[in-house]
Amino acid sequence: MRTPRGTPTAGPGGPQAPDTAALVPRWFLRTVAYAGGLLVLGAAVWAVVWMLLQVALVAFALLVALLLAALLAPLARVLRRWLPAWVAALLTVVALLAVVVGIGFLLVQRVMGQLGNLTGSLTTGIDQVRGWLIDGPLALQPRQINQVADRIVSGVESAAPDGFTAASMVISALSGVAIVLFVLYFLFKDGPRLWGWVVETVPAQHRDRVGEAGRRAWETMSQYTVGVVVIALTDAVLIGAGLFALGVPLALSLAALVFLGGFVPFLGAFLSGAVAALVTLVTNDLVAALIVVGIVLVVQNLEGNLLQPLVQGHQVRLHPVVILAAVSVGFLVYGIGGAVVAVPVVAVAYRVGSYLRNGDEPGGAAGGSGSDPGGAVTG
Repeated sequence: MRTPRGTPTAGPGGPQAPDTAALVPRWFLRTVAYAGGLLVLGAAVWAVVWMLLQVALVAFALLVALLLAALLAPLARVLRRWLPAWVAALLTVVALLAVVVGIGFLLVQRVMGQLGNLTGSLTTGIDQVRGWLIDGPLALQPRQINQVADRIVSGVESAAPDGFTAASMVISALSGVAIVLFVLYFLFKDGPRLWGWVVETVPAQHRDRVGEAGRRAWETMSQYTVGVVVIALTDAVLIGAGLFALGVPLALSLAALVFLGGFVPFLGAFLSGAVAALVTLVTNDLVAALIVVGIVLVVQNLEGNLLQPLVQGHQVRLHPVVILAAVSVGFLVYGIGGAVVAVPVVAVAYRVGSYLRNGDEPGGAAGGSGSDPGGAVTG
């Protein structure tokens, strides 16, 4: 005869106490277990973020180096076929520097050449806005407008760094660039050996699984980096062509701003498009500015519905809410740099976590191949 659940049972020494676990609802135990797991996970994430914040410059430089290595991997592989490893790595880094410095020089020359015209247009635009605020439907007093202008100027002056802070920022930036170039060189030169050393630190029974996880992480990072460059370049060409057709001053510089904004999903495209529309409003007229807004909206829809699925593929696609949350958190933690690297970090983490949790993925390679991401750098 079965004893009812939770009732005392007789034993050699008399009736025994009821089973305490049987008296607690299972849903409560599951809730406690999940809550405890979330607390442990949250503490681990907080600890990792705290440690990264202590070495923010180094952490960000390493992430940028990995993204650039994923982008330039094809060039490094081609050079490795004809040249020694160290020469191919050095030439790849030099090519990157030449492109960045050359584009920067051309943009600076362009801006300096049109700065006088832009200043005059800006002054005229501000005067027009001031006149509309005074004589328009708002009918503001000149004294009120002057007070608002003084507050804006004071805010800009207070936000500008002093000499010591500016010098520290420049030194930090140069140090970050040096770290990126140093890491890039050795990734191109010794990528397989570096990854092999990482895998060897793992217990032998887990090495194949870690190697496959690394391969998938590198594949995801490569797809994301190449895809975001192609998308940003397409946005810059299409929007820049519209700006040139409208005769907007600094159209090339604005196109470059759109290209850079493409590396920050959602927010970057919105802000760069807004800047282009505002410059058009100041330098041209309201109709031209509305046309620019329309061009930006069309290009963004083309990007989201066609370019991203075609170029990046399903393996690096995330839900828009996840992307927006990642960009926002990255910006709050690391500023603009954090917003740039947040999405690829989340995409890689999701792909690796999915593989480690479920094993093989649809469309992915079988686990246990032991291939390494360093090979993707140097071939």
